[in-house]
Amino acid sequence: MPKPNLTSPIHFLAFGLGSGLAPKAPGTFGTLAAVPLYLLAAQLPLPAYSVFVVLSFAIGVYLCDRTSRDLGVHDHPGIVWDEFVGYWITMWLAPAGWLWIVAGFVLFRLFDILKPWPIGWLDRRVHGGLGIMIDDVVAGVMAWGCLQGLAWWLAA
Repeated sequence: MPKPNLTSPIHFLAFGLGSGLAPKAPGTFGTLAAVPLYLLAAQLPLPAYSVFVVLSFAIGVYLCDRTSRDLGVHDHPGIVWDEFVGYWITMWLAPAGWLWIVAGFVLFRLFDILKPWPIGWLDRRVHGGLGIMIDDVVAGVMAWGCLQGLAWWLAA
């Protein structure tokens, strides 16, 4: 498997600040690396957090596309910027506290790994940077729905 050039800011970000270099479960390590950045971003007002997530997605399409082309591998396992964004989507409007951070982590990883419809379908049919990002975005949206439902149920 080709190695990224981590001196390139594009590869460094696409590989999740280096977290995607984990020899096993790079997606899980990438999601784990997204948590401290989430803790910083969660301090933003909701509109700013929303803009942060949307911009991270848009930038991610470019980062993932460029890095996959540079490496000659579509959706190289070490490209984990998509996991960062998927997790940040999961955590949009999440209640505060470590329980919710962990619950969001677990839910996102489950949807990303299991790839229920339409996640797996999108993963197989959409290519390029958008293809790398879109399945994690949808996994994030589905995990977000579950996390919000859980928060609502526990508050009732």
